[in-house]
Amino acid sequence: MSKAQRLLDILMFVSAKKYFTAQEIADEFKISIRTVHRYMLDLSDMGLPIYAEQGRNGGYTVLSNRLIPPILFTEEEAVSIFFAFQAFNYYRDLPFETEIHSVSRKLYSSLQKEAQQKVNKLQSYVAFWSPKRSIETPLLKDVLEAAIDNKHIRFQYASKKGTTTKYVHPFGVYAQDGLWYMPAFDLTKEKILLFRVDRIHAIIEYENNSKEFLNLQQWFSNTYEINHPIRLYVQLTSEGVRQCKSVPSFEGLVITKEDGSGYIDSLIDEGELHFISSLFYRLGVHAKILEPQALIENLRQHANDILTMYPQM
Repeated sequence: MSKAQRLLDILMFVSAKKYFTAQEIADEFKISIRTVHRYMLDLSDMGLPIYAEQGRNGGYTVLSNRLIPPILFTEEEAVSIFFAFQAFNYYRDLPFETEIHSVSRKLYSSLQKEAQQKVNKLQSYVAFWSPKRSIETPLLKDVLEAAIDNKHIRFQYASKKGTTTKYVHPFGVYAQDGLWYMPAFDLTKEKILLFRVDRIHAIIEYENNSKEFLNLQQWFSNTYEINHPIRLYVQLTSEGVRQCKSVPSFEGLVITKEDGSGYIDSLIDEGELHFISSLFYRLGVHAKILEPQALIENLRQHANDILTMYPQM
């Protein structure tokens, strides 16, 4: 067996363990203790974080048990990974951004010249475009990890009312139009709200939690219980249908008629009114709200606020 193959086998063996002795490796692979120590040095040089404990009963500890054994990719599979990476190019901040760049460098350097040329061409001819934003989102990774770890967070949030303190349970994060959003359950107001992650200025506290909350996919699929249901009834022109279908949260709610016009008739949570009013105001004459009255009042107030800025001469 070649040394490279033996090192690969040992790497896979020790990656599955937190602690092991040289004798365990020697017995498993039928090699000498001296050879084991030499192989451990080789693996350490390759980047495996190993700590050697001295003494009669000493052994080795893998400082990180998250190292993945080598994976073989075909050229097309490797190129497809760069294709997926293209979706990230237009976002200023990404969770695990450093790791993504590291993966790209490692994978690119391992490709043959022909495959590298194909990747270069792919980056010139394919893009998942979204508006290029200059807004920083420094706490993006922290918010995502809090959601994954099922934690509550208390943070300072900048809004129209100034900087306020929020206490929420995040469902996850998603990107839209170059910005990152965090749907969350507001533990003070006891309803679901949507927050811009770039407006989170500081996380004050993380709080462990044992209760089950929604995750992002459940929130997207509307499988959660609506705490304060109200009827949303909207008549749409054909242009209104087209624009509403381009909004993920409305796409499945639009009913299209034969002439291309349509309507929305569905139950939503009352807490969503603040966020959908801006959409329907933008639609203007292409969406006529019939219910709820609170949404109609929001649109009227918005229109009046603008009219006061431009009085008739």
